[in-house]
Amino acid sequence: MAKATRKANLPKALIAPQLTHPIHSAAAALGGRISPTTVRMPITNVLNDGDYSGKIYVGSKKIEIDVLLDTGSSTLAVDGHFYDPTKDSAAKLTNIGQEVSYEDRSRWVGGIVLTDITVNSAHPLVLSKVHTAVAYHATEEMFGKSHGGILGLAYSRLNDAYTMPGRTIPPRYTYNQIQKGHRAYIEPYFSQLEAAGLVANKFAFYTLRSAVNKATVKPATDSLNNGFLIFGGGEEQTDLYDGAFQVARVVHDTYYNVNLKSVRVGKTAPVQAFPPTKASHDPSNAIVDSGTTAIYLDRPVFKEVLARFKSLGFEDEIHAGYLPMSKLKLKDWPVLTFVLEGALGSDVILEVTPQTYWQTNAPKAGHASLALGPEKGPSILGLPLMNNYFTVFDRSVDKGLGVVSFARIKP
Repeated sequence: MAKATRKANLPKALIAPQLTHPIHSAAAALGGRISPTTVRMPITNVLNDGDYSGKIYVGSKKIEIDVLLDTGSSTLAVDGHFYDPTKDSAAKLTNIGQEVSYEDRSRWVGGIVLTDITVNSAHPLVLSKVHTAVAYHATEEMFGKSHGGILGLAYSRLNDAYTMPGRTIPPRYTYNQIQKGHRAYIEPYFSQLEAAGLVANKFAFYTLRSAVNKATVKPATDSLNNGFLIFGGGEEQTDLYDGAFQVARVVHDTYYNVNLKSVRVGKTAPVQAFPPTKASHDPSNAIVDSGTTAIYLDRPVFKEVLARFKSLGFEDEIHAGYLPMSKLKLKDWPVLTFVLEGALGSDVILEVTPQTYWQTNAPKAGHASLALGPEKGPSILGLPLMNNYFTVFDRSVDKGLGVVSFARIKP
């Protein structure tokens, strides 16, 4: 994390290859198009224990902030210890407050300012008057020691806020006081980018790990720990994937909610995933989420998946969840196959290899950790699935619900 007092030099991002033949949107049949403008942001998983972060630059002084990149939330928030809006000539203070909690029980409270946000690229992408939350109270684990913010990439429904009687910066409202304000929804950063015509309403992730690879003494320079977030595109990044895309239907505009049909362990019988019950109020039975470093299956599904592993003789290793690599022969482990409802008529069939649902050299060299577990509620299809596929979140089709497209990732 750069110190907040330093004005950052904007580094050049790597650029997509020159296309030698026409490229079409994976969702062309639904009206999807290729964007004329894309920005490729370098990202890394070393700052936040496997979660990916990228650099943005905040305000008139372009304060460098490492933001966690999360498709499971919608708010752009920065740690008030790193950015002071009262010293930003581009900032406009407001009377809007926010308090946001996450699945891991981390949370923060802060005030909204309108300011400039710059994304690093060969030609810097600058958007003014961005709704930016400045957190002045946060749990210890919220921002950690190495990054200073979070960039949510989900829909407006998750970006609720509260109008207060007076300015929310400098800090003056507690969590309970903000809860008593007038509830409203504010436009997330990515939606503002698209509305300004700077990029198309889509983005894509290229990632290879869901835990930091500790095989070398300098994990930050290990290519396995680095990747890309592409603003405004995906399919034109032909050096990052192989073959055709499969297109999954998004069924609700809160998270990237998808319909999981089944999970198969190797060649065993598929485990059926049932729709959510009415009592659960869940809009679907699964979510695709870049901000989750494992695959978490709804408990009934996980129970049956565990039984399949047991039938193949892997029960002890699954229960242990952490092993010396010398005792883990990944070539003997089965591929997990996930079947999602497709958006173009056919099912989407995604394979997760043992090399991704087990993370080798994590949390230390010579050991491996299991990135698979149970969850109460919808299954969360996190980074271990995305590590196998270049994943495009295209929100421009199906009246804004969008689709999630998957193509085999190029290592």
